[in-house]
Amino acid sequence: MLDYVTGYLSSNVTPGQAGNWVWALIYILLIFLGISLAVMGMVWLERKILAHMQIRLGPMRVGPHGLLQPIADSLKLLLKEDIIPENADKVVFWLAPLMVVIAAFTVFIVIPFGPTHAVTDMNIGILFMLGVSSLGVLGIIMAGWASNSHYPLMGSLRSSAQMVSYEIAMGLAVVSAVLMTSFNAGGSGTLSMIGIVQAQAAQHTWFAFKFFPLGLVALFVFAVAMVAETNRAPFDLPEAESELVAGFHTEYSGFRWSLFFLAEYTAMLAVSSIAVTLWLGGWMRPFPSWHGPAITIPNFWEHAAPLGAVDFAFSLVPAVCFFVLAAFAFIGTLRMPKHPLMKIQKGGLGALALVLAGIGLVLLIPPVRDRIQDIFWFVAKVAVFMYLYIWYRGTFPRYRFDQLMKLGWKVMLPMGLGVLIATAVVGVLV
Repeated sequence: MLDYVTGYLSSNVTPGQAGNWVWALIYILLIFLGISLAVMGMVWLERKILAHMQIRLGPMRVGPHGLLQPIADSLKLLLKEDIIPENADKVVFWLAPLMVVIAAFTVFIVIPFGPTHAVTDMNIGILFMLGVSSLGVLGIIMAGWASNSHYPLMGSLRSSAQMVSYEIAMGLAVVSAVLMTSFNAGGSGTLSMIGIVQAQAAQHTWFAFKFFPLGLVALFVFAVAMVAETNRAPFDLPEAESELVAGFHTEYSGFRWSLFFLAEYTAMLAVSSIAVTLWLGGWMRPFPSWHGPAITIPNFWEHAAPLGAVDFAFSLVPAVCFFVLAAFAFIGTLRMPKHPLMKIQKGGLGALALVLAGIGLVLLIPPVRDRIQDIFWFVAKVAVFMYLYIWYRGTFPRYRFDQLMKLGWKVMLPMGLGVLIATAVVGVLV
């Protein structure tokens, strides 16, 4: 059994491909834990970033700078009374939030954080991703129907219309990216998520810049569609509070209500990961073909290892990022008021600064530094898309429903179809 577990460490494929169920389970648990923590962090960041955009402070009371606010919110939701309407379909009402959560998390089975950092790699990874991500709308429709209330039903109907309108454009944009994989040296395309990243490496370009500006147009179509698919502002019509009280989850409370938002933020991370994989090189760092002159780096675990100067500089970026975050936390600690009631908050922020600095030091250790590169660059690219989600919410007003339909059918759909045809034509001619 021990050999079965340790034998995978020397493998260069995913646990699913290697048939190692132990490591596949470990990857699934790590992804579930990591995504759950990322959702908690996103809740805090969204509230703080929107607050600063609107020249206010956001959460400040629970922990230093409100860092413990997501934990307080989670405890509050767990302790709230769970109510099921008397005339609701109780079985469907109970299953609806589970459906949206399972659909959102299942997508991550085929998302590669690195060449081997994925649960498995399917030769139909794109089709699996599109199919599973589409199941989320079923949970929303189930929630609206089972609640036996007009407002949730209206929200669920809006969501189904919205999904149909934008999923077609999203699919066309995805097909254009898949089409780009066929223009490599071998001349064969792939639906594998890892294969698409490897195709970008083989062609020495991210697909966002392939056949310029066609790649960027396809990415733009996908980016707009993914905001609508996840029901986020300015396309948050299914839960338009000013019109529908709270939309499809009006009758939900406590823990079940929180599951819908866990699924929403998880879906945001999922579609952002898909966009990064298809158009922005996945786990590859910026300018992956630049290596620079060879330099010798002392390696305390082995002999001195030669490495390109550019490669070495980029390998230090993860540690530098944590040092910068630690510096911000330390400066915030020094700027806190010297008041007896602020001692705990000041100590907490100082402890956070030390933890961040410690993580930065660990990331300088050569084996860790080399192993973490793929995951860091993938997460950094996804973080850019997550910031854009917050930026959109603080910038654009909500669309009317007729505007939403017009944009989906009269703008996004023709653009998606046009970029697909243009990609095929240019690929053949070039």
